Amino acid sequence: MGNPRPKYHKHFTRFRVIDLETTGNPIGSEVVEIGAGDLFRGDLIPVGSDLVRPGSEIFELGAAVHHITNDDVAHCRRLDELLPHYFDYDGTVGIDVFAAHNARFEKGFLGDAMPDDRTICTYKCAVRLFPKAPAHSNQVLRYWLQPKGLSSLLANMTHRALPDAYVTAAILRELLELATVEELVSWTQQPVLLPRVCFGKYKGLGWTELPLDYLEWIVEKSDLNEDVKFTATHYRANGRTVA
Repeated sequence: MGNPRPKYHKHFTRFRVIDLETTGNPIGSEVVEIGAGDLFRGDLIPVGSDLVRPGSEIFELGAAVHHITNDDVAHCRRLDELLPHYFDYDGTVGIDVFAAHNARFEKGFLGDAMPDDRTICTYKCAVRLFPKAPAHSNQVLRYWLQPKGLSSLLANMTHRALPDAYVTAAILRELLELATVEELVSWTQQPVLLPRVCFGKYKGLGWTELPLDYLEWIVEKSDLNEDVKFTATHYRANGRTVA
């Protein structure tokens, strides 16, 4: 099978994985928890997490996911007060690359704190490298990949920032066994061809099973994300649809 890829580029030693939990508002959602885990020379290192006081209330739909309540965050610090610690503004830790599972989501709240040329989306890269996975959430990938050395005590509280960041760091380590940092960063900046429909009445089906008019609606009229539109455009152009 040829020579294996290098596990880590020599210039990159510390990868910081960021995860956020939010109020769950349909419009104008805000961060209620930030957490991070590092991948440092192959080791998974929990960094920590903090509850965040948002400027609006936590919706029931958000609380039902992460179980963080308005009372929990009422006296916590604001996000901008916490960012210097998580993003190493004083350079004491030395973070080479940032990562998140669906980095588009985190960057929507953090912006330039996660620069495009130093950020890896583990979701996009996993879709590309593990197309046969049953799904591509970080927990599904956790059980499908079975990363070595993963502590269930740290990983099992799903939909909380630190455990999710920790699991994502383990997934990142698996990705780095198959691709270089430069490749992962480049793929993060490109739309990805999705293996299955991930929304709506056709959720779970292959794209070749969709009617042409539905693909046209996605491309021409929907407000779905760039990965969905890119995939629909691909299959529409190739004519691989049912009547």
